[in-house]
Amino acid sequence: MNDLDPMLDLAEQLHELLRDAPDGISEFNLIRQLKARHSTHIPHLGLDDKLVLFRTHFLLFNALYQLRERLWLSQTAHLQINPLSVQLQPWQPGSNELAESDPLRDYYLNLQHLRETSESDVEKLLTSFWTRMQGGDEKRAALELFELENERRLNLATIKLRYRQLVSQHHPDRGGSTSRLQSINLAMEILQRYYS
Repeated sequence: MNDLDPMLDLAEQLHELLRDAPDGISEFNLIRQLKARHSTHIPHLGLDDKLVLFRTHFLLFNALYQLRERLWLSQTAHLQINPLSVQLQPWQPGSNELAESDPLRDYYLNLQHLRETSESDVEKLLTSFWTRMQGGDEKRAALELFELENERRLNLATIKLRYRQLVSQHHPDRGGSTSRLQSINLAMEILQRYYS
């Protein structure tokens, strides 16, 4: 496939790309392919600009969550969404995943977050998280953000529980800050790499 149909919405364009990548594809490669195919649904500006990067990421994840809901409603497939690997998986009857509360889905499907996040918000997000990465220890920084100390007893289930608690506590709809929520999401991505 050389070109995406520009009339398709972003979710359908992503569906086409994901069908061509049965083993999964990273967020970065999805963005690269959309840009190469001149999708009109994402900014065609350099990703070195932090606000452009945030907006591109947000639009992509908004479309991915829309696509996941469409696939779930039509019972045709399941979409696993993770920045490191987005993958179409076979539909499994009885799955109630989307019936459960999903703060990330709620965040990305609310376009108000896209409109209200400023360059200074993105800068604060990056500064607050990356200052914890002194010495390049991303795992320790993520554990500190999650306030988890005893690494020997940690497992992915415990980390996910803490993640849900933090998201609930810091969600902007409950008076929390968008930048803090983004830091929590980034920390979760890092910890998933270490504990999956």
